Amino acid sequence: MNRVCLFALLIPLTFTARPSCAQTQSQGASGSAAASSEGDAHEKNVQAYIDLLRSDVRRQKAEIMGAVMLLSAEDAKRFWPIYAEYDAELKKLNDQRIENIKEYARLYTELTDAKADELIVRALTYQKERAELFAKTYERVKQELGGVTAARFAQIEHQLLLIIDLQITSALPIVAPGN
Repeated sequence: MNRVCLFALLIPLTFTARPSCAQTQSQGASGSAAASSEGDAHEKNVQAYIDLLRSDVRRQKAEIMGAVMLLSAEDAKRFWPIYAEYDAELKKLNDQRIENIKEYARLYTELTDAKADELIVRALTYQKERAELFAKTYERVKQELGGVTAARFAQIEHQLLLIIDLQITSALPIVAPGN
C-alpha cells in the first residue's frame, strides 16, 4: 500500500514539464533567433526552473513526506519540527547550488579548465554538505522517533532528493569538449 501511495504521489514530480527542455525544442524549431535573445530566453528558462524547484517540488516533497510517513499525532509533533529545521538548512544549501547552476548556465559554452574545476568542486562540496545534513537529520529522527521511523524518513527523503537531482541534471547541458 505504501509503495502504491508513494508511486502515485511521485508521478507528478517525474512528469513535471521542464521549461529549459521546452525552450530548447522551440529554439531548435525556429532556428533564427538572435544570439542575444537566445541568451535572454535561456536566462528566463533557468530562472523559471529555479522558481519551480523552490516552490512546487518543495511543496510536493513535504506533502509526499507527510502522506508516506504515516505518523501518529504524537510522533508528528516531534517529527515536523525536525523536518522543518532540516528543510530550512537544505534550502540554504540549495541556494548555493542554484548560484552554481546559474554560473554554469551563463558560462558553459566558454568554460576554461579552471572554471570547470571550480564549478565541479562547488557541486561536490554541496553534495557532501547535503549528505552530512541528511545524516545529522536521520540521527535526530532516530533519537526522537526510533530506528524504523528514521529509516522510513531516510528512504522517502533519499528517493525524493534523487528525483529532484534527476530533474536538475537532465535539464543542464553537458560541457562541450574542447572549451
